[in-house]
Order: sequence, then structure tokens, then C-alpha cells
Amino acid sequence: MTELTRQVRGWHRPMMLLAGAMVVMAVVSAVGLAVDDRVLIGAPAWLKPFKFAVSIAIYCVTWAWMTSLLTTRRRLADRVSHGLVAVLVIEYAVIVGQVVRGRASHYNVATPLDAALWTTMSVSIAALWLGTLVLTGLLFRAPIADLASRWAIRLGGVLSLVGLALGFLMTSPTAGQLRTMRAGGTTDMIGAHSVGVADGGPIMPVTGWSTVGGDLRIPHFVGMHALQALPLLAMLLVALAGRFPRLRDHGVRVRLVAIAAAGYAGLIGLVTWQALRGQALIHPDAVTMGAAAALLGGVAVAAAVVLRGPAGVGGGVAVSAR
Repeated sequence: MTELTRQVRGWHRPMMLLAGAMVVMAVVSAVGLAVDDRVLIGAPAWLKPFKFAVSIAIYCVTWAWMTSLLTTRRRLADRVSHGLVAVLVIEYAVIVGQVVRGRASHYNVATPLDAALWTTMSVSIAALWLGTLVLTGLLFRAPIADLASRWAIRLGGVLSLVGLALGFLMTSPTAGQLRTMRAGGTTDMIGAHSVGVADGGPIMPVTGWSTVGGDLRIPHFVGMHALQALPLLAMLLVALAGRFPRLRDHGVRVRLVAIAAAGYAGLIGLVTWQALRGQALIHPDAVTMGAAAALLGGVAVAAAVVLRGPAGVGGGVAVSAR
């Protein structure tokens, strides 16, 4: 048995089992996309189960690994992780169940059953955020040997919480829905992911994001996956240290991770701003392009300064845990 296999066997088992189940469901959903031509709110019926299966699998594997890094409060982490597994199972079951029924799962309050299921999902989403908050807080105490990796995990966790929280923007009634309700009317939907256009318009392949208006799912997605992006960057920097002596300096790697985290936060802000202005991701205007160029330029310049500057604290020696 390899060292990696031994480590993986020690990861949170329910999280890993759910990740495996989601891989199976991703395949099932892919088959559904191929054989079921039904459309729900402008998208193939099985696209949402497919995307959520992939997202949940990635989330579970990530947290199963991260909680294995803890040396204290493991029991609390296990209990929270068990709760998150239950929450994710409920949320995914509602999504698939509604697809089978031919009904929208998100924002749907058309019938008492639809409303009850959407309320259940809303509570599950709030519980998911709270559970992720607890696990992120516990990770701040994890004694990870590489300082850059430690901060990548911490900052990735914080940014992922921001991304999860941005999902709540989609649950608020739209201006049109508010007008209908204030006039004494009823609406089948409360909330939407599109801005400036109605849900159900032209979409991008695979992602399902709007191509004609703003889409709040984009900042939600980008923010959530800081949890993977920043730790992967830290691992890459460690791997490259053998070829690039400058990266052997712990201080250099920490500063590069900090710059990447700042740039990632800027990216979350940029795509949120773009979506709220009702602008499609693939059709940015000059203002959005200018902001993106400034963000990219700032990150590039800061990284260049760090890579060309004097060695940071610690050189090739481990820096203080705090």
C-alpha cells in the first residue's frame, strides 16, 4: 500500500462515500442528458443534476482531505462533516426528484409541494454555509508544515465562504416578482440567477450560464472554488521549488499565495459586479475589460516584484507556525 493510499484511507469516510456516489450520479446525469430531451427553464433537464454531482464530489473530496490535516477538535470536525453529508444528500435528492417530476428545483413556489421542497433546499444551503464556516475556522488551527500551504488553505476557505454567501443573492425576489407581489398577484418563482433578463434564455454549453445577461451563478462558482485553486497553487509552488531556487524561500511562496488570494478576491468582486450590471460573462464591455486588465496587471506586477526582490523571512528554513 502506497503512502498516498494510506493517507486517503484516513480521510473522512462519509465524505468520500458521498463523493463516490456523486461520480456515479454524474454518469447517470450524463446519460440523462443524452437520452432525455426535456428542458427546464431553458436548460436540459439533467444539466443541473450533472453540475451539482460534479461540484459536490469536488467539495467532499476537498474537505475529506482538509479535515484529515487537523490534530485537534477532530471529533467536532467529524460531526460537522457528517452533518454536511446529510445536508448535501437532501439537497441533491430534491434536485433529482424535481427533475424526475419535470419541475424546477430552485426558486420554485408554484405549488405547496414545490414551495416546501425549495424551503428545504434553502435551509440546507444555509446549513452548508454554517458547516463550512465551522470547518474553515478549525483549519486555522491546523499545524500544516508548509506555511504557504497553510495560508492557501486558510484564505481559500475564507474566499469559498464568500462564494457560498453570494448564492443568497439569487434567492431574493427580482424587481418584477416584487412588483407582482405588491400588486397582490402571485408568482411561481421567487428568486432568479439571471440579471437583466429572465431565466431560461440562451446559455453557454456545460456551465449553463447566460450568454445574454448577468448570471449570479458565476461569482458563486468562482468564489466556492477558491477552496481548491489556492491550495493547488501552493502545491504547485512547492513542486516547482526544485527547478526554481527562488521558490525554495518560504517567504516568497507565502507572498505569492497572498498575491494570488488578493487577485482571486478581486476576480470574485469583478464577476459579481459584472453580473449585477446585467452583463454576460462572454460579452464584457470596455469598463469590465479595463477592470480585468488592471486586476491582471496588478497581480502580475506584484508577483514579479516578489520573484525579483530580496529573499523573504526564513530563506530555505521553515517559518514560525503563527
